[in-house]
Amino acid sequence: MESIATKSAFIAIVGCPNAGKSTILNHLLGHKIAIVSPKPQTTRTGITGVLTSDDGIQLVFTDTPGFHRPHNKLGEKMMRTIDDTISGGDACLFVVEPEKAPREAELTLLKRIVKDRLPIILAVNKTDTVKDKERIASLILQFSQLAEFQAVVPLCAVKGEGIPELLTELKKLAVESPHYFPDDTLTDQPERVLAAEMIREKLLLRLNQEIPHGIAVSIERFSERADAEILDIDATIYCEKDSHKGIIIGKAGSMLKSISTAARYDLEHFFGCKVNLHCWVKVKEDWRNREGLIHNFGLD
Repeated sequence: MESIATKSAFIAIVGCPNAGKSTILNHLLGHKIAIVSPKPQTTRTGITGVLTSDDGIQLVFTDTPGFHRPHNKLGEKMMRTIDDTISGGDACLFVVEPEKAPREAELTLLKRIVKDRLPIILAVNKTDTVKDKERIASLILQFSQLAEFQAVVPLCAVKGEGIPELLTELKKLAVESPHYFPDDTLTDQPERVLAAEMIREKLLLRLNQEIPHGIAVSIERFSERADAEILDIDATIYCEKDSHKGIIIGKAGSMLKSISTAARYDLEHFFGCKVNLHCWVKVKEDWRNREGLIHNFGLD
């Protein structure tokens, strides 16, 4: 039997905060590897997802933080992640929301991509939020005057609508080359990082205002028992103020218990075994401006 020629492409997923980049990645892969929440700047680092299809095409996606004006050292590192991902990619998936675009930040980001002369696919996400469909056509026209797109795909990622059409267009970006990851690879993220992100997602979903942005999660222990299919995970949740610590723990530990229970459910589903999860909360003042702590938390 004649072997199938392998193809691949490295694709950067870029856009403003809350455009739906992580949701798109999860739907493309058919698995949840990137956390999602309504909070801006949910994604802090580049998250790699690998999709290898039966037709010999391997697409390596990098989900990047939302493009924004940084206000601390962590934000600066997030912006460098976007720049490095674009520079090292073969193409870009540029994600916008019809109700908000075009924003100044999006125009700046698009100019940055055009400078590298990368092929670009424009994904207009959250089409379900627009009653006037002419708004979408007008938006596409505005962006098309600024860059030449390989394709334009309207979609609603949260419902999975438009994802098959998007994948068809993304596959056209692949060129003949070896696969850079084993065909059964889903992500290159270490298990500790995935566990920390699942816990942080529950914090983002349950806490209000600015508290979630000042939170980091560090996995202190991640070990599987030799005599049973049980994963022991110890996690420390870091925040920036004593008052925030009290909110995270909650009255009689109720908030922390709720967060841990929800995180444990996702962890058991992802790792396919029982999880014994213990979470603690500690204060590290202004850690988002402290290079050493940013590094220790794996955010650089």
